[in-house]
Amino acid sequence: MAVVVGAGLAMAGACMQTLVRNPLADPYLLGVSAGAGVGATFVIVIGAFSGLGIWALSFGALGGALLATALVFGISMWQGGITPLRLILTGVVMSAAFSSVSSFLVFFSADPRATQSVLFWLLGSLSGSVWQQILPSVIVVVLAIAILLALHSWLDALAAGADVAAGLGVPVRGLRIGLFVLTSVLVGVLVAVSGGIGFVGLVVPHLARIVVGALHRHVLPIAAVGGALFMLWVDVAARVVVRPQEIPLSVVTGLVGAPIFLLLLGRRHYTYSGGGE
Repeated sequence: MAVVVGAGLAMAGACMQTLVRNPLADPYLLGVSAGAGVGATFVIVIGAFSGLGIWALSFGALGGALLATALVFGISMWQGGITPLRLILTGVVMSAAFSSVSSFLVFFSADPRATQSVLFWLLGSLSGSVWQQILPSVIVVVLAIAILLALHSWLDALAAGADVAAGLGVPVRGLRIGLFVLTSVLVGVLVAVSGGIGFVGLVVPHLARIVVGALHRHVLPIAAVGGALFMLWVDVAARVVVRPQEIPLSVVTGLVGAPIFLLLLGRRHYTYSGGGE
């Protein structure tokens, strides 16, 4: 499961960095992960969608991710149009708001076991995943990879700027909305089985660009493979370092990912040429 989650989160991060033309973008920055977290927390604490059994958490996380996407795009459009800057600023605000909602639900939970489950889940863990969840996650990740690879030339154009992409015949607004929905579905499905895991979608795409350059037909598959290997290593480390206890995955990714990202910032500076659109 770690391989699937790592590949999907790395792909989502690479896509979002192109979507907003910002190398610091990832599912957390744009509020998608926080929205999925609210949906999952709602399921765990309130017991919503309990009739769906093991799929209740997936349904809640996916619904939260899509809600976050709708709000981010809706507010951005209401402010005057969809631009990378508006998407980032709106995403940051919505991420903070959704995180506050999750904290509110946990604080007022009357069930200590549910509170403990939510807190551990929000820090990231694959220990609760079951085999029935693996196949749907694999299908979603494979479909996302196939769709993004099919759109690699449009992604290259979008990375150069909205004006350049529009001049090349790319439907910029529709592409942005479609990419945001695709990554939201991808993140929602994966967050449901892994919880909140940071730095995978931020660091791995940078490493991929250093290795193979900026073209998306190369970046996307390398990011997927790199994310899978990184997440596999993180999961093993989380399980064996302090056995029999398990370290939350986000703790390991943060300890490893933060220094790597700082080194990358010092080694190479990524920019997306063009204006703010």
